[in-house]
Amino acid sequence: MLNTSLTIDYIPVRLKSIFTKIVNEQRISKEEGLLLYTTASLPLLGSLANAIREQKNGNKTFFNKNIHIEPTNICLFDCKFCAYSIKISKKEDAWEYTIDEMIEKLKAYEEKEITEVHLVGGVHPKMGLHYFIELIRKIKIIRPDIHIKAFTAVELEYMCRKAKVSYKEGLQMLKDAGQDSLPGGGAEIFDKEIRDEICKDKCTTEQWLEIHETAHSLGMPSNATILYGHIEKPEHIVDHMSKLRELQDKTDGFNTFIPLKYRNGNNQMSHINEVSVVEDLRLYAFARIFMDNFNHLKAYWPMIGKKTTQSLLAFGVDDIDGTIDDTTKIYSMAGVEDQKPRMSTEEIIKLIKDVGRTPIERDTLYRTVNEY
Repeated sequence: MLNTSLTIDYIPVRLKSIFTKIVNEQRISKEEGLLLYTTASLPLLGSLANAIREQKNGNKTFFNKNIHIEPTNICLFDCKFCAYSIKISKKEDAWEYTIDEMIEKLKAYEEKEITEVHLVGGVHPKMGLHYFIELIRKIKIIRPDIHIKAFTAVELEYMCRKAKVSYKEGLQMLKDAGQDSLPGGGAEIFDKEIRDEICKDKCTTEQWLEIHETAHSLGMPSNATILYGHIEKPEHIVDHMSKLRELQDKTDGFNTFIPLKYRNGNNQMSHINEVSVVEDLRLYAFARIFMDNFNHLKAYWPMIGKKTTQSLLAFGVDDIDGTIDDTTKIYSMAGVEDQKPRMSTEEIIKLIKDVGRTPIERDTLYRTVNEY
């Protein structure tokens, strides 16, 4: 039974049966989830989410020492919410690193204690499967100990299609070269109508799910995401989370769930206002309650901001990502607060301790490296 100070006497009548199921650690349905998400008070959601977070992970808050390598921002696709990508016709505003240039970026960290390199970028027509196999092999030569988390399902779908190989064949080739896991990007919102409006030319929901299921079958874990706070409705959010929950039931291959807030700077949807911090707290708390088979819920601090990240540690979140060291531009180009996202280990430890949590340095698979 869930350890919570809440009693059923103070729960609205329409939510009493749902509350009872949650407290008794029983799964709530999509319909129950939608009712909870749209009608429960924020204090109720937060209290339940925090109780679940502490049952799963105690007072621990995880982070890792990581860097990003973003090979290019040139992209074939035209996602309306993206401030990062550049069409190949506008190359003067773009970057495209060679393999040697990316290896030099990694070599700058040879003396530093990083455990993960996160490799994602735009979908460049000349950077295909075999190009990235060569990059991964070279990374493993100079840092055989490092975990390579690489390529969204969007990138992988294009790579495999261009190379004329199945997802299983392509992923196996990348794994053999040294890739260890997949990030969760590209999921956006699974609803077809919304997806067609905001990112119609990238991989479909079915392809995204198939690629992650295939990766899990090969022993490659991955993350999962949602892009929220734009034109979606609550029913789309619940449906999205339900599809991820179903796949996790089947494979148990997701490490963590990462809600990503839509930021409205410098993109084709800039007329849409960003949702409030209250809505951030509500969505994360609901995710912790509904995504019952995910062990971890991450707030990606460069996207959501440091102050909101601290608040979210009381609303179900137990992971805040890593040190980053100003190696990603995806959210800074969309106008977030931290234009040069980096935190030292000491700064992350302080951020976590200042809200009464215990900092745990982890590796990508949530194995403890250091406890502070």
